[in-house]
Amino acid sequence: MLRVRPVQFTSDVAAWKHLLVALGLVCVEDHGDWVEFDAGSGRVALHRVSPGSPDDGTTVFGVEVGDLAEFARRTVADGTRAELFDADRRQAVRVTARDGFTFLADKASSRTTSPEADPGLAVVGTWLTPDVPGAAQELRNIGARPRHASADLADFSTKNGGILLVRESPETAAGSLAFEYDGDLAALEARLTAAGLRAAFALAGSLLTIQAPLGRTITVAGSF
Repeated sequence: MLRVRPVQFTSDVAAWKHLLVALGLVCVEDHGDWVEFDAGSGRVALHRVSPGSPDDGTTVFGVEVGDLAEFARRTVADGTRAELFDADRRQAVRVTARDGFTFLADKASSRTTSPEADPGLAVVGTWLTPDVPGAAQELRNIGARPRHASADLADFSTKNGGILLVRESPETAAGSLAFEYDGDLAALEARLTAAGLRAAFALAGSLLTIQAPLGRTITVAGSF
């Protein structure tokens, strides 16, 4: 099992809840400081931080898997460093790429997606790196499935939901929260506007940019 699940750190959980619900995600777990949402494909977690925290507004790249030990074993066998460790009262696998990028694979709480989530919406996790071919190979090693590739970008699907993107960048980092939509972007824009959110088209109507808390923006791209 492999599912995309980035974590959005925020001091304004209520505003993010409103935004994600308007997008078509469904809340499946709410523990106050930790909230999870299902999209039609993939999952998003919100992690509450204090106002003024340096992490406020940060997006963390991450995935969910079924069997942590087996995921680590297969990833190592395919050539990528992965180690099982204890993290915040739970076990997780830390994946370390050759470009220095690290991310966690957590155990999935559920293998299924909420039937109420908008089926056209997919969660996107983005890896920024100066070494696109190297990062792409690391994602193949964790079980991601290639969709498109070039010298400066690579796109992957995952077995249990969500999209993983690699984009060329001078520095290694996780990209902002993003989505892909296999549906009518104009109808989605109208739904967001009706919910009181600011959304605008870019790239000749193939991309929606949406105002998020703290002056940030998130994007929803039309599907390939």
